[in-house]
Amino acid sequence: MNESWQQLCFLTIREAGNLFRSRKLSPMEFTQAHLDAIDRLDPTLHTYVTLLPESALAQARRAEQEMLHGDFHGPLHGIPYALKDLFYTAGVTTEAHSKVMEGFTPKFDAHAVTQLHQAGAVLLGKQAMGEFAVGSLETALYARPRNPWNLGYDTGGSSSGSAASVAAGLAMASLGTDTGGSIRGPAANCGVVGLKPTYGRVSRHGIVPLSWSLDHCGPLTRTVEDAALVLQAIAGHDPRDPTGSTAPVPDYAAALTGEVTGLAIGVPRSFFAAGEVAADPQILDAFDIAMQIFEDSGAQIREIDVPSLHYYRMAHTTIMLSEAYSIHRKNLVQRPDDYAPSSWNHLASGAAFSAADYIQAQRIRSRLRHQFHAALDDVHVIALPSSHKTAWPIGNGDAVGTLEPQNFRACFDMTGMPAVTLPCGFTRGGLPIGLQLAGRPFDEATVLRAARAYEQQAGWFRHRPSLVAQ
Repeated sequence: MNESWQQLCFLTIREAGNLFRSRKLSPMEFTQAHLDAIDRLDPTLHTYVTLLPESALAQARRAEQEMLHGDFHGPLHGIPYALKDLFYTAGVTTEAHSKVMEGFTPKFDAHAVTQLHQAGAVLLGKQAMGEFAVGSLETALYARPRNPWNLGYDTGGSSSGSAASVAAGLAMASLGTDTGGSIRGPAANCGVVGLKPTYGRVSRHGIVPLSWSLDHCGPLTRTVEDAALVLQAIAGHDPRDPTGSTAPVPDYAAALTGEVTGLAIGVPRSFFAAGEVAADPQILDAFDIAMQIFEDSGAQIREIDVPSLHYYRMAHTTIMLSEAYSIHRKNLVQRPDDYAPSSWNHLASGAAFSAADYIQAQRIRSRLRHQFHAALDDVHVIALPSSHKTAWPIGNGDAVGTLEPQNFRACFDMTGMPAVTLPCGFTRGGLPIGLQLAGRPFDEATVLRAARAYEQQAGWFRHRPSLVAQ
């Protein structure tokens, strides 16, 4: 198949699988195309910290042989993917972008990685991130990833390399983590899909923790269907994760009907459209156009009020940093110079919160969860922008997204609700804008159905960074 790497690397997972089955494309050829793209673009983008070309080609060769014998493992068979460098990988370093973990080599794979290997996916490598998912994007070990839509702009964090690589065609999918929006923030900044499943839907066994009660694992992809297919592979109960759910896992791809007639979408406009936390006017305009597309497709848009949304940020910060400090306390004291200064400052600040602060924050969290669940008695999904702003110039602060003051995403980490971000336009300067949809716990299917319907109507997923065409 004589196709350029640009064409091959921007296939969807289903398109690639169909070509594998018809023998018009081989997993070896497909993986090599991605390795060629990485070789061409990643010296500029810095999305990978560990590249695994030999093992990737070996996995692709095995997938190819299995397919030649009629053994297809499913939609991810032969699909190249990557991992945020928090996921344990047997025999491959896992360093969390930090000198504190330099050279650490796990003896086993994270549960989600095992699931993807069983699905026949091909691991390309490990990716750059905010240090320990809360700190600097540039450390003593690695350079800062660049945004493929504008190299002078940040990716956001902390799943930074994951989002940038998917946007640039350097991976079909990547697994990231989300504690305060760290999948959805970079996904929005880089113009891709980022899915945070319900808390407990995906096992966190074998993932370097940040905050045990807030951490989530999920996929970053270029389309909603691709996210659904990856979630299908990694979702389900794992007894090694004590927070894991035994709730049954539906067929997510089957839910992507494109039909939203009668779907009620709640919009907490007073939270994101007014006051000090108001979103940029260009983001609000793009959001309103998205809601109009939903209405034109048969959905109902309803204003809702979630009062505690205006107070949740300090509660989230208190919980996250208190739990993070308990994990890092020893190294913060004994190895302070091995952290980037901003990372040390964030993590050490967790010591300032008292037990009373933590308990009060959990009370606010309980109230927020109750108010969201009450709102979802009247609507099917909740819609709001992914962020109050788009990507920012590199050097203009070092926030990774988890701690940004106007975070529209961390509320869903607090409640554990499923939430997805997907492209909904561009600023006049050509930077991606993200739309966020959230739903009832363990109802990823409805969230994905709504997202897919909008995606196919709006068509923003067809846009590519100009960097790819150079």
